[in-house]
Amino acid sequence: MVLSLAHGPVNVMDTALLRHMTETFTALAAEQPAGVVLTGADYLAEFLPALSEALHTVFTFGRPVVAAVNGHAIAGGCVLACCADMRLMATGKGRIGVREFKVGVPFPRVPLEILVHAVGAKVAGRLVLSADTLTPPDALAVGLVDEVVEPGELLERAVAAATELATASPPDTFALTKAQLRRDTVERIARYRVDEDPEVARVWAAHQSDGWIAAYLASVTGKG
Repeated sequence: MVLSLAHGPVNVMDTALLRHMTETFTALAAEQPAGVVLTGADYLAEFLPALSEALHTVFTFGRPVVAAVNGHAIAGGCVLACCADMRLMATGKGRIGVREFKVGVPFPRVPLEILVHAVGAKVAGRLVLSADTLTPPDALAVGLVDEVVEPGELLERAVAAATELATASPPDTFALTKAQLRRDTVERIARYRVDEDPEVARVWAAHQSDGWIAAYLASVTGKG
């Protein structure tokens, strides 16, 4: 039997992984396999499709979704917020944006289209190519968030916004209207991801191997 370890980009041996390993081998003891081979999973090959599917599922969810951003929302966190029907962000030091371009990796089609849907093609292009992260007021100015709220009021306001959306019309009306508004985006995703995403994965892997990603991370963390 082959067991593949897949726990984050470096298979870090944290408490969650160790507990899962204990549970797995306890279960295997009852099965009594002839032997066990431990190996690392191809994290990238699994991560990118899983990321796309998760974002696609949230984006196409047929009921109201409100994002309450209470700190930094960078890269995937930013795109996850963009899946929502409404985005609220707390005042303070939190920043929001997409850094992938400077990291050296391209976007899979799903997150790219979600970003375009949220802010429009022109602003999305500027956010992607500049790789800037924005303060709450700047994010509000470009439409990346819909409201800026005091931290102590964020969750209450988000719940109120979700309730307002949920009660404004019957559920089936909301679901159909939301699907109509997002239909072009969903269709573009289906059209382009088939041939684009394998190339995205290839480029990600290339820049993992050539050191670009590591060099960028070292430059921003000071850990060269």
